[in-house]
Amino acid sequence: MDYVKKDLEYIWHPCSQMKDYEKLPPIIIDHAKGVYLYDIMGNRYMDVISSWWCNLLGHCNERINEAVKEQVDRLEHVIFANFSHVPAIELCDRLSQIVPKGLTKFFFTDNGSSAIEAAMKMSFQYHYQTGNPQKKRFMALNAAYHGETLGALSVGGVDLYTEIYKPMLLDIIRIDGPDCYRCCYGKSCKECNAECSKDAEKAFAGYGNESCALLVEPLVQAAAGMKIYPPVYLKKLRKLCDEYNVHLIADEIATGYGRTGKMFACEHAEISPDIMCLSKGLTGGYMPMALTVATDKIYDAFYADYNEGKAFMHSHTYCGNPLACSAAVEVLRILEDEEIIQKASGQAEYFNNLVREKIWGCPYVGDIRNIGLINAIELVKNKETKEPFDSKCRYGYQIYKRALKNGLLLRPLGDVLYFNPPLIINREEMDCAVNVCAEAIKSILR
Repeated sequence: MDYVKKDLEYIWHPCSQMKDYEKLPPIIIDHAKGVYLYDIMGNRYMDVISSWWCNLLGHCNERINEAVKEQVDRLEHVIFANFSHVPAIELCDRLSQIVPKGLTKFFFTDNGSSAIEAAMKMSFQYHYQTGNPQKKRFMALNAAYHGETLGALSVGGVDLYTEIYKPMLLDIIRIDGPDCYRCCYGKSCKECNAECSKDAEKAFAGYGNESCALLVEPLVQAAAGMKIYPPVYLKKLRKLCDEYNVHLIADEIATGYGRTGKMFACEHAEISPDIMCLSKGLTGGYMPMALTVATDKIYDAFYADYNEGKAFMHSHTYCGNPLACSAAVEVLRILEDEEIIQKASGQAEYFNNLVREKIWGCPYVGDIRNIGLINAIELVKNKETKEPFDSKCRYGYQIYKRALKNGLLLRPLGDVLYFNPPLIINREEMDCAVNVCAEAIKSILR
């Protein structure tokens, strides 16, 4: 069978202009191991973006494989209303010991966008049922990304994803969030005291009384171009939420599970959100699953006799899927047994130094920013003025294609190239990845 031809005949790929596939057809992957993908032609690709940031411990991790295999012979799925199972209970028990303080109740969904939707509905219903029905609106940062379903898309602020759908979306209170590369106060992250939080203060003063929640990606606005901001900004948002009785919803879907050097990005700011959303690394990239984790205070507002109508009537068919839960439990065991996050944090400085050594000298590299093993490279037309390239040039996409030819999967965000590899990547693999990336940049931007 001609798999490429059949793919193009039937499949509409996500986040893609399918016309591009005429020149760069789909790559059919046959198998994978560790940081590598292998296609049906025998070519190998280093997956330094963790297949959209979800592959935490490498492809086909033997321990996770075995956990899923064992579970599939016991129970593949069961309705999660009035029924439960051991993997879900064990997962929540283990997570309860490591999530930020105060988060105690775990609501299962099946993807990150759905976790955000559940969080928004929880927050709205909580305020409605606790005597604040005027709190109907949501706040979000202007470069936010929280998913693709309508509620999640509404709180997103990246025009690439939202522009055409704006007539359908909720009316969101926008906050000018931090842009540390182009800081209007002329400060670096190290000397920053989050002066840019003034816009958040203004928004809360004007709309805090009618807002039920602020959604935020802690420390890293990933889809916006791996924009990284200092913990002090998150601290100030927590304080504002407390002052105005607004829930802080932490979207840790991309930042959780060691991506920033700590289990959860909120830990850097030493704050706890009212609601936290988890997915991606939750199952190590094996199975679709997500969690919306809330406090007792929020949970108690829904706890009543059935006829009072206060229950959270939100569900997904695959809530608490046993196969996904088994994978997720094994992920936590591996993180603990093999000290994965500690080891990855130890590798982070080496990785960042390597990126700077090999790539910073390019005249079109305007910024290199990092946290944990995440390293982002922003390409600009003018390094002095920080003027971006015309997006129509698609230099990031051209570099992506060049790197693919040399066995590296980059998948840039516009003209921001980035590394967000599985936490188990070793130094030899780092060296190879950075060398291929540097060559691709030089080849395209001579």
